[in-house]
Amino acid sequence: MEWEVRIIEWIQSNLGFLGTHFAYLFSFVGGEMGMMVLLVVVLFCWKKEVGQKLALVIASVHTWLSLIKAAVLRLRPYMEYPDRVKALAPVNSEASLTDVAAQGYSFPSMHSGATAASYFTLAREIKKKWFWIFASVLIFLVGFFRVVTGNHYPTDVLAGWTLGFATIGVLDLLEKHVKNYWIRNLILLATTLPGLFYVSTDDYYTSLGLLVGVIVAIPFEQKYVKYEDTRNIPAMILRTLGGFALYFGLNTLLKMPFSSDFLESETLIAFLVRTARYAIIMFVIVGVYPKVFPLFEKIRKSK
Repeated sequence: MEWEVRIIEWIQSNLGFLGTHFAYLFSFVGGEMGMMVLLVVVLFCWKKEVGQKLALVIASVHTWLSLIKAAVLRLRPYMEYPDRVKALAPVNSEASLTDVAAQGYSFPSMHSGATAASYFTLAREIKKKWFWIFASVLIFLVGFFRVVTGNHYPTDVLAGWTLGFATIGVLDLLEKHVKNYWIRNLILLATTLPGLFYVSTDDYYTSLGLLVGVIVAIPFEQKYVKYEDTRNIPAMILRTLGGFALYFGLNTLLKMPFSSDFLESETLIAFLVRTARYAIIMFVIVGVYPKVFPLFEKIRKSK
């Protein structure tokens, strides 16, 4: 809609140098790595149960919003209006700005939805007024700066916020009415699988892999690993650094058997390999990696 384009133009022309740098900051906060930082810190440095819940929320909201994006097929503002809207922080800086498979669609805003769902989930667990205020401000700023970057129209952001909160409601209903863990999450997974028949963007297959990995990792950890929360700073640092080392290491290692041309191709088999890669990464980080946490505690005691 024309009024939305005019808003983006006005904001980009008036925000200035500092605003552009804030746009990069809040794009990171609501993006893949920002969500990973939040998840690892909560999961390994605060409360395991909250972190596992948060992992399920993040994976679910990303997968559902990817389905909607591919159904609506709304191009990003900088794609539709390249002469009027600047692409300040594209999703994939290495890909062409017109590559929809790499950059994704515009409606709804994934950053806005993921930030709303994840930080609202944390606010419900922390139950402190200051964190409710912090979460509300952060959710607003991430959405606002998605408009600043030219990645989204204002209505994309509004829809992202709405669907992010709706994701929490749906997961709450499933948990309340379906007590069996596997049945509940098979229902959840079933709602995401139709995307295999019509979605051709990276974000859906990445999110689907994360969701599968989380669903399998949580009961595996609860049965075979059973790690405990810690309040020891050195142990927290080691847990966090190890988690990110695994994330980047596995992502690189699991790409090695395939050529770059294959991985970048928009074929179903390439997309499914992407799904499998992220499923393995999430399963290892959430379910298997915590098995070494007692070793970190021994290192600390030895020192």
